[in-house]
Amino acid sequence: MPITPDQLPELSSEYALEQLNDRMGIEILAVGLDEVVGRMPVAGNRQPYGLLHGGASGVLAETLGSTLSAMHALPERFPVGLELACTHHRSATSGWVTGTARPVHIGRSTSTSEIVLVDDEGRRVCTAKLTCLHRDTRPPAGSATPRPS
Repeated sequence: MPITPDQLPELSSEYALEQLNDRMGIEILAVGLDEVVGRMPVAGNRQPYGLLHGGASGVLAETLGSTLSAMHALPERFPVGLELACTHHRSATSGWVTGTARPVHIGRSTSTSEIVLVDDEGRRVCTAKLTCLHRDTRPPAGSATPRPS
């Protein structure tokens, strides 16, 4: 049974200050079973030539797609990214990119989302496809070995 947005789990306090979404300025604007919408500034997420970094587009796409998967998999199962493919159509040099994730397939053990990123003028910047595996158990907190500073 799918969950509602207010049922998404809270961040583990152990990792609360290590969120990539925060570092990249990602904002979630809308969460639902049919779509998840979010945005990210171009500023601070550029490659050396001043364009939005393709990896940043991938981070936004995976954030939105995995949130959509979580809406369908939780609380019985826990989604983790299995495959992400991004096609970059045009560059963004300023403003925001806004992404919309919509389900392509929702199953018991996997889900696939299409994520479309557009610039402030509504021009398609990137099309991504994310497949998530729905695990039976959540990875235990503290299971990753911290790197020395």
